[in-house]
Amino acid sequence: MEQEDVLRFPRGLFAFEEEKEFLLLPFSGSDGTLLCLQSLQTPELAFVCMNPFSLSGDYAPQLQPEELKALGVKDSRELCYYVLCVVKNPVSSSTVNLKCPVAIHDETRQGMQVILEEGEYGMRHLLSEFGEGGGADADPAQA
Repeated sequence: MEQEDVLRFPRGLFAFEEEKEFLLLPFSGSDGTLLCLQSLQTPELAFVCMNPFSLSGDYAPQLQPEELKALGVKDSRELCYYVLCVVKNPVSSSTVNLKCPVAIHDETRQGMQVILEEGEYGMRHLLSEFGEGGGADADPAQA
C-alpha cells in the first residue's frame, strides 16, 4: 500500500465518524464500477460502493458551498463520486444510496460523505431500476 492510495475522511463516514482512512479497491472483473471502500483502522470494516455514473448517466450531485470549501474545490463537478451499495441475493434486489454519496477530491485524496439537498435522489434505489442500459452489468458474485 502506498501513502498516496489512502483516502482521508476528516469527518469519517455516517455512523462511522471515528474511521478516518480508507482504501478504495476495485473488485476484479468489474471494470472499476464496483469497488470496496475498506477502513485502514478497522480492516474488517468495508463498504461495497459503485460508480453512480455507470448506473445513471444523468446523476448530477450538487454539494453545498461549505462542503465544496471543505474539499477544496469550487464546483461539484471537480470531485469523484461513489455510492454505497447494500448487496442482497438476488443481486437485482440490492440497493444503492444516491442521496448520500461519498465525494472525493482526487488530487488531495480528501473525502466526505454528504447528504444531497437538491435532486430527487433516494437512499434505497434498487439496482434493477437501472436495467441493462445503465452499465451496471458487473456481477458482485464473481468479484
